[in-house]
Amino acid sequence: MSLVAKDVALAGRLAGVSAALEPGRITAICGPNGAGKSTLLSVLAGLLAPDTGVARLGERALSSLPPRERARAIGYLPQTGEVAWDVSVSNLVALGRLPHGDKGDEAVARALGSCDLDAFAARPVSTLSGGERARALLARVLAGEPEWILADEPFAALDIGHQLALLRVLRAEAKARRGVVIVVHDLTIAMNHADRVLVLDDGALAADGSPDEALSDEIIARVWGVTARWTGEPQARALVVHG
Repeated sequence: MSLVAKDVALAGRLAGVSAALEPGRITAICGPNGAGKSTLLSVLAGLLAPDTGVARLGERALSSLPPRERARAIGYLPQTGEVAWDVSVSNLVALGRLPHGDKGDEAVARALGSCDLDAFAARPVSTLSGGERARALLARVLAGEPEWILADEPFAALDIGHQLALLRVLRAEAKARRGVVIVVHDLTIAMNHADRVLVLDDGALAADGSPDEALSDEIIARVWGVTARWTGEPQARALVVHG
């Protein structure tokens, strides 16, 4: 089912944003600091109710879905994940099965393996580095096997190798017909790995299209206020910023 924002507005944060997102694709949400990226993601996750407009999963408003049903359909990874109890990594990941009411041992094992956490399964979460914790929190989302994966800055704490590994995981999820929506500051990740890019500027949708269209030199200059150009081959491009 598609995930839709229709004329979504939230005072001081979003100004009439509309987008219909399709499963089977990676959609990146980009924009300067304070543009409304995390707010839009929270609305699409059903965690924030807009002042006007509606967010829908298929034909149903997210506000009408029971919390357990919504949690089974939409897995949300916040920008700063906190863990209330010092549980083991495997137990943390298993919490992703709560909306389903089962242990889901196979799903938990797949999620641990996908995030390169097999060797950490018995470790207390408190002993993990920032990057390791970020991977464990993503594994918790994956263990829930949601229709949609919404992740806010999932690459921020990861080294290059684990960034690439995570991108492979997200691409595999998209190929399995799940929808993937990521908030990213790194425009090269969006350019090289997203199927679609939404660019927000001051709470409004400034661009929506393929990476080439939405992250053109002209749009980068207008939205980010810098002169830049892309170099390299498709899927391996680098952004050269002139100031």
